Amino acid sequence: MSRTSLFVAALTASTALTFVPAYAQDSAGDEVTEVVVTGSRAQPRSRLDTLAPVDVIRKDALDAQGSTELAQALSRVAPSLTFPRPSAVDGTDSIRPASLRGLSPDQTLVLVNGKRRHTSANVNTNGSTGRGSSAVDLNAIPTASLSNVEILRDGASAQYGSDAIAGVVNLKLREARSGGGLTATYGQYNTEVDAARSSRKENDGRTYNLGGWVGLPLGTDGFLTVSGEYRNREATNRADTDPRVTPNRVTSRYGDPEQESLALFANAGKPLANGWEVYGFAGFQTLESESAAFFRDPANSGNVASVYPNGFLPLINIKSKDYSTTIGTRGEWGEWTSDYSLTWGRNELEFNVLNSINASIGATSKTNFYAGDVTYDQLVFNGDISRQYDIGLHGPLTLALGLEARHETYQIEAGELQSYVFGGISGKTAGAQGFPGFQPSNAIDVNRDNIGAYIELEADVTERLTLNGAARVENYSDFGDNLSGKVSGRYRLTDSLAFRASVSSGFRAPSLAQQYFTSTASVVSGGNIVETGTFPASSAVAKALGAPALEAEESTNYAAGFVFRKGPFDLTLDAYKINIDNRIVLTENLSGTTEITTLLQPYGVTAARFFTNGVDTETTGIDLVANYRLPTDSYGRFNFNVAWNSGNTEITRLPGANTVSSLKNPPVLFARVRQYIITNSTPENKGSATVDWTGGKWSANARATYYGDVIDAASTYVTDIHTGEKTLVDLSASYKLTPKTSVSLGADNVFDVYPDQTLASLQGSQGALSFTRFSPFGFNGRFVYARLTHNW
Repeated sequence: MSRTSLFVAALTASTALTFVPAYAQDSAGDEVTEVVVTGSRAQPRSRLDTLAPVDVIRKDALDAQGSTELAQALSRVAPSLTFPRPSAVDGTDSIRPASLRGLSPDQTLVLVNGKRRHTSANVNTNGSTGRGSSAVDLNAIPTASLSNVEILRDGASAQYGSDAIAGVVNLKLREARSGGGLTATYGQYNTEVDAARSSRKENDGRTYNLGGWVGLPLGTDGFLTVSGEYRNREATNRADTDPRVTPNRVTSRYGDPEQESLALFANAGKPLANGWEVYGFAGFQTLESESAAFFRDPANSGNVASVYPNGFLPLINIKSKDYSTTIGTRGEWGEWTSDYSLTWGRNELEFNVLNSINASIGATSKTNFYAGDVTYDQLVFNGDISRQYDIGLHGPLTLALGLEARHETYQIEAGELQSYVFGGISGKTAGAQGFPGFQPSNAIDVNRDNIGAYIELEADVTERLTLNGAARVENYSDFGDNLSGKVSGRYRLTDSLAFRASVSSGFRAPSLAQQYFTSTASVVSGGNIVETGTFPASSAVAKALGAPALEAEESTNYAAGFVFRKGPFDLTLDAYKINIDNRIVLTENLSGTTEITTLLQPYGVTAARFFTNGVDTETTGIDLVANYRLPTDSYGRFNFNVAWNSGNTEITRLPGANTVSSLKNPPVLFARVRQYIITNSTPENKGSATVDWTGGKWSANARATYYGDVIDAASTYVTDIHTGEKTLVDLSASYKLTPKTSVSLGADNVFDVYPDQTLASLQGSQGALSFTRFSPFGFNGRFVYARLTHNW
């Protein structure tokens, strides 16, 4: 049976349909009327009239599920977006990245109200989706602050600059000068954990969430909307029993970290004289997260038996502070429409290691450590102008011109001495167990500048044909120039059927973290203290191994599709092909051979890895979205949706480094395990079907989401771990107690579906990795929740 057939069969068996994007409608209820501003600087168009596919996801679609995390909620309603929930991968446990069309998380540009959002300071260096990337933390933005989300599924570097290879996510903030709302949610996992060695019932992950917003007037015509969200979530644990201890018991903690966060956002606008207005928005989030490393048994070289006679479980504590602010003004200069803004964003991550030890120091070692800080910030100026010309076409020609200047900084601060030092006891591991601290040699403070300019033209050439063209040039102070372009068009064959297509080139500049991130650990080799870890491509160590200077990733995007609409029904189908050259990846840890040892010996290093260009990929796929709106006189209003994404990524070239590739026995720079993270760590097929119903005081939502098989690769296919093909069903129902107050009950993953269990022989010695961390829907099981909402 094909994967498509399995999906259809699963939907039939579950008898649940799901509505994904909730679309605004006019009074007749037959036409989709939401306006899209992402992807074009000409006159805004409706979702079905855009030249490229755009998903418009309304706030109530995000609310019709148990998760209060923005990234998780988006992944359930956007067909081409996935949000894995990896565990045991250090900082990535707490700052998890999302992926669009199966590409790297940093190949999707995130905007807030059309302005570039800063990325997280975290670098995903371990074995998870997005390895080697630094991505925007979508969960730093409270869902209460949003009115809707636009997801442009097309390359847009010529319009927006670096990162927009896979597409653009534009988070649109709520604008209100009156009213407000308050929502309280409580939920927890109620699940049967069926691992390879054991089975048990768990009731964990208790989550308390309070979110709200209020609209306030600014004078007689301005607005200030303030929103906030507080979340407190307990940890989950899906680890299997540890066969090394007697009696066998669960010693690890493998699942979601314990978290507490507070996020605040404000959005304001105020008209001025002569048609001008001033606007601004700002946000702040503080997050404290606690995940676990692997359990150290009593005999482990990282343990001191007199301190931990029964072994110990190191905990990785991350404290994140996230700041952002934008201020701007827009209006008319004669016939020119203008928009000028200044945006600043900053993310600070503090790493602490708790319940640990530096075994090389012995019993006098501390057990809690400050392991260091990483910080990223950016300052962006945008100036955009546009006007329309009547040149005899069916519609006016829109000319848009713009300038963007950006300054970025990246810092690493060393941890305290005991978090990384070798204390002198032979045979014992140096540094804090679980996460060795950053050393003084890792500390950096770097920056760069870039400036870009674009031109965009768009016109309705005839009554049926619309064309758009854009070009952009960028200059970066640390690696040079880039030129990208885009041509797109839409032809309306009939009132019901239109075709659209685009061809574009794109790029993604190497991040400052990829350029300069350093993290090393001290080990003893032959009686000498040496280092092992990650080194910048510009370092002497990486250069000794032949690492070239990093360059920008470059892409070519091809897309073609059609739009069909007839009364309350609409259907879009878009095919795409994305060729990316010189993708930036993190190499294997090179060590072990006599030749490598000889190259590294002058630097006191025994093993090293670095970021490098050299992987070329080709991604092909299709996106399908269909909606049907059915109002009835007696049974309420129904909205039906089916969405499907099918995508496949293949590697067409692998990297080489001049020095190591010329060795007699050259090492593998990018092994099979890492290749599969690029090609198979997200499902090739993902689909959902939904029904959303409203009738009087009652409303209900049901969603079935299908995930294709994902491969957690090993050195050979024989020991690969698979998630299997799975369909998850979410159900919720709401009742209005009063016109302004409602209560909701629901369950995500009603049937308690897990990815295929990992065989005991592949779990590792302690049974921690009971399910693959590449599962596109995580491995926590059924989540039940209750929600109370009051609006005014």
